[in-house]
Amino acid sequence: MRGFANHAKRHVKEPGAPPGTLVVHPQAERPTIQLLAYNGADCVEAAIDDVAAIREHLGKWPVVWVNVDGLGDVEVIEQLGDLFGLHRLALEDVLSLNQRPKLEEYEGRLFLVARMIEPGLPVRTEQISMFLGEGFVLTFQEHPGDCLDIVRKRLREARGRIRTMGADYLAYCLLDAVVDAYFPHLDELSDVIETMETEVVEDPTPETVSRIHQLKRDLLTVRRIMGSLREAINALIREDEGPVTDATRLYLRDCYDHAVRILDLVETYRELAGGLLDVYLSSVSNRMNEVMKVLTVIATMFIPLTFLAGIYGMNFNGDVSRWNMPELRWYWGYPAFIVAIVVLAVVELFWFWRKGWLGGGGEPKTRERTQRKDD
Repeated sequence: MRGFANHAKRHVKEPGAPPGTLVVHPQAERPTIQLLAYNGADCVEAAIDDVAAIREHLGKWPVVWVNVDGLGDVEVIEQLGDLFGLHRLALEDVLSLNQRPKLEEYEGRLFLVARMIEPGLPVRTEQISMFLGEGFVLTFQEHPGDCLDIVRKRLREARGRIRTMGADYLAYCLLDAVVDAYFPHLDELSDVIETMETEVVEDPTPETVSRIHQLKRDLLTVRRIMGSLREAINALIREDEGPVTDATRLYLRDCYDHAVRILDLVETYRELAGGLLDVYLSSVSNRMNEVMKVLTVIATMFIPLTFLAGIYGMNFNGDVSRWNMPELRWYWGYPAFIVAIVVLAVVELFWFWRKGWLGGGGEPKTRERTQRKDD
């Protein structure tokens, strides 16, 4: 239920409740449990209806991955916590879906919170909570559907060294899949930026501003998430005691490097997005200047014409005085007046062109000075 993600960000726990109080969101989905256990030679998958059925796999297989989709049943969450020896404070964070990425240790169990990016724009993320212990990895997700199918495929087909490594390497693979899922999304944002660069120059509209601001919000969201996730990965690398081995730390460094690369890309895209807004404002300003220039030229042309028309529109009687517009009695007076107006308008247009106000021409000295500056 994708709509649940927006409501889940609201705090549902009653303020002042005791630490470790487990409260589920009323719109959360019922949990479904998938188990995947393996060794170097074999791999099994199973859908689990009863949490107690997981116990027999824990002692049989060297590595067990239990994935829970949906957080709508407190009883199931508590049963899993009792089975794997999880602290209630960590379980409380599992059900609080507004957590930032972080790494914590509870009684020999590493608890990692990350955020998976979902397809499409605007940017939406889903919280994934991961517990790492001796021989097991337990993950909680808000709803079915994730970016971890590549890890499942590697386990089924025994690709690479994943089936020969421990639970800490599986945790690394899951975390690496979460981080790498941001790269295609950033490529999509890059295409959006490229399209908008052309739009803000050729055809800027008020909707363009809204899209630019949405783009900046998306990039800020990714930046905040990946900044915290980078620190969590760094803390996992520096974890001296616990289930993470030195061999896995080498791979975690590569995952850390991917997080740094994503942050670098986000910073670059944020600068480009900020530049898009400046280009948009400049394009709108230039367009407004062009409109004002045309209107100013038209108004300037009509000022002397209106002056002449106003004078001859007063219709003073020429018979009363020789100073009262004798032109009104001319045989060619009206055609002469029209010709005078046309000639005056042409002279004005030529003068505007010589000044370079119509986009061309320009006085010779001005052109020479401009050419010398360019040289």
